[in-house]
Amino acid sequence: MKETALLFAIHRLSTDDGPGLRNTFFLKGCALRCTWCHNPESISPQPEIWWTERKCIGARDCIAACPEEALTLTAQGLSIDRERCTGCGKCVDPCPSKAIELIGRPWTVEQLLREALAERLFFKNSGGGVTLSGGEPCLQPGFVSAFFRACQAEGIHTALDTCGFPPWKNFEQVLPHTDLVLYDIKEMNSERHQRFTGVPNEPILENLLRIRDFRTPLGRYPALWIRTPLIPGYTATAGNVTSIGRFLAENLGDRLERWELCAFNNLCGAKYAKLGSKWPLENQPLLDPDLGASLLEQARQALGRPEAVQITGLV
Repeated sequence: MKETALLFAIHRLSTDDGPGLRNTFFLKGCALRCTWCHNPESISPQPEIWWTERKCIGARDCIAACPEEALTLTAQGLSIDRERCTGCGKCVDPCPSKAIELIGRPWTVEQLLREALAERLFFKNSGGGVTLSGGEPCLQPGFVSAFFRACQAEGIHTALDTCGFPPWKNFEQVLPHTDLVLYDIKEMNSERHQRFTGVPNEPILENLLRIRDFRTPLGRYPALWIRTPLIPGYTATAGNVTSIGRFLAENLGDRLERWELCAFNNLCGAKYAKLGSKWPLENQPLLDPDLGASLLEQARQALGRPEAVQITGLV
């Protein structure tokens, strides 16, 4: 049986998810429930439909096509019974205005490899490659392992973007074929971490230390970048940044190539609306530039390697 995975997005020639120009492939399914999640369509491991109000012309063709009778047109627009909807996608094609989309389609390793090979020249010239993100790609370790192995056989650099929470056995399948790990450390206080993300951080920290010591079959260590989201009112505190920096300094040493502080952005509210929900941080202000600069300086001091710490997304 061919390995398949459910993808919900592809970002081609991105500069945000590792070195150089990269194709970032987003897999569905996540074990965390972060309050600030910017990809709510990534959380469920199943296909979903979303509806764009401004595109809808009220044709009702989607309603007639739904085998579960999960769609209703109301005065407020299309109502989707998420309990009844199976994500079959039969409502998508009949929609004349493309107001309904199916989020999450199956891809084989061979299909995704063809997508990567199409950009190989850009990867080679820029020092880039492919990144698997999500969601959480390590919830589908068989696919990730097979895809990364195929990419490396073609000379394509591989990067894994992970929250760190999946079981270690999943990482053991993937890491032998991984050139770079992008690893999230969001909050050092486990109680706050559970409140913000739905899970404690102890398994995440334990997996990080295991990755630190992991060698591929060729005896190489995967490169390691840490990423920390700076969310105002949540993770963007001097105490959190300092605690993370000290942990990284004490436990990773030279194994850490880069620590990236990712400034909060508020551009994902429309995604929640398309899924029929509301983003809890819809009215949250952006990270204050002065606070961002201060947190960057504190992170550099805590890590003790200023050149390894960067901040992105600060406006």
